[in-house]
Amino acid sequence: MHRPGFSFFHGTAWSKVLVETYGYTPLFLAADNSFLPLMEVASRLTGRRGIALPFTDECAPPGADRPIFGNLFQAALALGRERGWRSVECRGGANLLDDATASLSFYGHALDLGADENARWKRLEVSARRAVRKAEGEGVRVEILTSEAAVRDFYCLQCLTRRRHGLPPQPLPFFLNIQKHILSQNQGFVAVADAGGKKIAAAVFFHLGGRAVYKYGASDFAWQHLRPNQLVMWTAMQWLARQGATQLDLGKTSLANAGLRRFKLNLGAAERKIEYMKFDLRHGRFVTETDGVSGWHNRVFRRLPLPLARLAGRLLYKHWA
Repeated sequence: MHRPGFSFFHGTAWSKVLVETYGYTPLFLAADNSFLPLMEVASRLTGRRGIALPFTDECAPPGADRPIFGNLFQAALALGRERGWRSVECRGGANLLDDATASLSFYGHALDLGADENARWKRLEVSARRAVRKAEGEGVRVEILTSEAAVRDFYCLQCLTRRRHGLPPQPLPFFLNIQKHILSQNQGFVAVADAGGKKIAAAVFFHLGGRAVYKYGASDFAWQHLRPNQLVMWTAMQWLARQGATQLDLGKTSLANAGLRRFKLNLGAAERKIEYMKFDLRHGRFVTETDGVSGWHNRVFRRLPLPLARLAGRLLYKHWA
């Protein structure tokens, strides 16, 4: 847990969620006190492939240098050929392979939680501070919760948010497994914003060994004028700091998503680049891809009734990985 680069996603809880929800096969490779966590995705739509790790923002081998990661990656390619994979994808670590070409690039952001509350407050941009004060002044209240009921409240908001973005929501069992394997084990929580008894925003956080991750956020856009998202983030930052967390990773952001990038920078986050790499085993080379977050499918999913969007999520996410 103290090795450089170790994050929540390298722990067993996240792997349990992926295996139990989607039926992926875990295949972890170890070398020289480091390891590469892999999941085999066997899909009739997208083929059989190895991913480190599905639905993970960043998951490079902890403590690995170039020689160590080179050995792990070559072992992954050999394993993939043996098991008939189409490709091997690593979400992070492209800078540790001399001949690697990034398949996808994202912005990554992280907040330093180590300072006192006053210093954290001053690191917020003026607009973020104003939003927090507005939410508080309008009577918005945020609770830190780990219950299944809180997860279900988040899921309802997530369905609204994903439809607004033109994407299907992840299936409910995925979030229920997060509650079962992560939240109930004191490795995460849901921060839920309430206004007059109505749940208007929520976010899911994970934490392990002093490092925390903001994983999912959702809100009811009809209440956006109350600025609940900023208060959710500020409340979570304060709670995590009191629990001893020193860093909050804000996950990946699409290069095209200027609004989300601005939201994270306004919280005082430091920015970096996250690069994925994908090796096509059929053609023996690294390949590049396009970020599929936007396209014609957004128009389709925005028009779908919520029950159909939920069904699409249940059917598709296992294959997307």
